[in-house]
Amino acid sequence: MNWIDSNLLDSLTQRAKATPRKRMNYNLHPTPDDIVQRLFNAIEPDTYIRPHRHFDPMSFEVFLIMRGSAVMLFFNDEGRVLKRKVLSAGGETIGVEIPANTWHAMASLEPGTIFFEVKKGPYVQPSGQNVAVWAPEEGNPEAAKFVEWYCHAKVGDAPLVI
Repeated sequence: MNWIDSNLLDSLTQRAKATPRKRMNYNLHPTPDDIVQRLFNAIEPDTYIRPHRHFDPMSFEVFLIMRGSAVMLFFNDEGRVLKRKVLSAGGETIGVEIPANTWHAMASLEPGTIFFEVKKGPYVQPSGQNVAVWAPEEGNPEAAKFVEWYCHAKVGDAPLVI
């Protein structure tokens, strides 16, 4: 049995703040091979999540904001913003279900942001055709510019040139 309380979420936020990536997850599923991935993900404002998709037609993701707020962006194949929505704990929109083959990325809008995620397993790191060629790799100095762009991008905006 996994109890989920404020101490767990506080600890997760502190661990995220202490990492170079400024994010940390806490898995409820026992192994990466589990057929249903269930996890909490703490993301700080400086974290970079490269736009990606899950091409498998049976894939999906569900995000529910537990604390804080984040902007969720959806893109076309060239990186132009198709949809933008702010997810906020206790706000008007608290979550989203993302269908297969949908380019997406998220950015934290405030410290202490945590979302709960459910997706089809087993876990597979996005690579190849599932990562956006029009966005920098994680660790690239240009990634910080993308995080800033995420926070202000509007529907119809094109990605930054890298």
